[in-house]
Amino acid sequence: MLGFETPGVVGGADGSSHASILVPVRTPTSSRPRGGSIGAVNPDTTAAARPAEPDWVTHVMWWHVYPLGFVGAEVRPTTPVGERPVEHRLDHVAAWLDHVVDLGLNGLLLGPVFASSTHGYDTVDHFRIDPRLGDDADLDRLVTAAHERGVRVLLDGVFNHVGREHPAFRALATAGPDAETAGLFAVDWSGWQPGDPVPVGLFEGHDILVALDHDSSATEDLVVAVMTHWLERGIDGWRLDAAYAVPPAFWARVLPRVRERFPEAWFSGEVIHGDTAAVVQASTMDSTTQYELWQGIWHGIADGNCFELAHAIERHDALLETFVPSTFVGNHDVTRIASAAGERFAPHAAAVLFTVAGTPSAYAGDEYGWTGVKEDREGGDDAVRPVFPATPPVPGGAAAELFHTHQALVALRRRHPWLHRAHTDVVHLTNTAVVLRTATDREAVVTALNLADGPVEVPAADATRVEAGAGDLASGTLRLPAAGWAVLTR
Repeated sequence: MLGFETPGVVGGADGSSHASILVPVRTPTSSRPRGGSIGAVNPDTTAAARPAEPDWVTHVMWWHVYPLGFVGAEVRPTTPVGERPVEHRLDHVAAWLDHVVDLGLNGLLLGPVFASSTHGYDTVDHFRIDPRLGDDADLDRLVTAAHERGVRVLLDGVFNHVGREHPAFRALATAGPDAETAGLFAVDWSGWQPGDPVPVGLFEGHDILVALDHDSSATEDLVVAVMTHWLERGIDGWRLDAAYAVPPAFWARVLPRVRERFPEAWFSGEVIHGDTAAVVQASTMDSTTQYELWQGIWHGIADGNCFELAHAIERHDALLETFVPSTFVGNHDVTRIASAAGERFAPHAAAVLFTVAGTPSAYAGDEYGWTGVKEDREGGDDAVRPVFPATPPVPGGAAAELFHTHQALVALRRRHPWLHRAHTDVVHLTNTAVVLRTATDREAVVTALNLADGPVEVPAADATRVEAGAGDLASGTLRLPAAGWAVLTR
């Protein structure tokens, strides 16, 4: 196994000091077999057992922020990373913590905060806060302020790849296989000569993203060191970026080592396809992102096809035997729900999100009905990653109504924490109307949606009280207005 030297201290661009990257002591890389693709996972029966998720996760609901956009940092700067001054901008995020609490949420899911060349996912130093956001003290202050309000903090760990400007990779350009960091990358050095491009794998064809070698002990040790470093500083867990591109066996080696010291940490992987239940079992991750449910919600609503939504709910329900998925209707990588489903149907999507099983997250700005379309071009994410005002605005009109809708739905879920892992039945279904009943043997929450331009009557599924939305309840029947929705209890 590769060891690591103690981090040194080097000067920042502003004259301050920060811990440098850990430099691996060069030894031969592991001879472990390489993992297969995510879509064809065969769980290793010798892998570490996956523990139950921490108890606090049952009650957490996240507010998801993309920090670089949020604070107005330049995402495509021309100044080299090492020459950028430290700009103390994380207090901008802290100024919104009371807003998080006002919504009823109690988790802050931060997108990438580590030093990177551009958008945050091309990391150049996992042990340094991006100077466009601030420094360690700024993050410490944000975490402390969050915890004082009862808000958990999750960081975004980019461990599938690093940026091409990462010093560990740049060392290979001159020293080749003799570089102390060579063990971090899978490189076929046959025929390589100094001055030649390093023949390393790229992540999804992106020239600025260099894939790490997940069969290497060096990579394993690096990721454990990064995770434990920031957990020591007070964060509560990790979102694992691009976890679908990493062999599950890698996480099965890393996460138990981290849990030995931080048993209450939570790990949710970004998995967008494949057999997610098998991935969770093989990797020991606590959760994965539920893209299939996201697709079913926004697309089913946008197309006026509740059958698609119902199918996604049924498949989502089946996952609960293995794990509780991380649910969402918006994030930093997708078109905002108000644009995808239509502004008048944003409340319908939120109603489903907060009344079916899962660990839900609300993407910052969706509570106001902000719009934004993701495009497949350079800068195509900018519209869904905007700068936020210095303090939360006082919403009016439709934005105020949607904000209060989020408050009501979050409060309902807070009163019914069993929704975290409860099963959902589809009790009524047409193209433009659906009734979902999420229940235990003693309690039930009923969610009814009408996508039609006229009113509709649907069964109330034994519910007796309208908790959110609008509808007339009488004799076991719920009458919904045109494009209406309601959440009920019994």
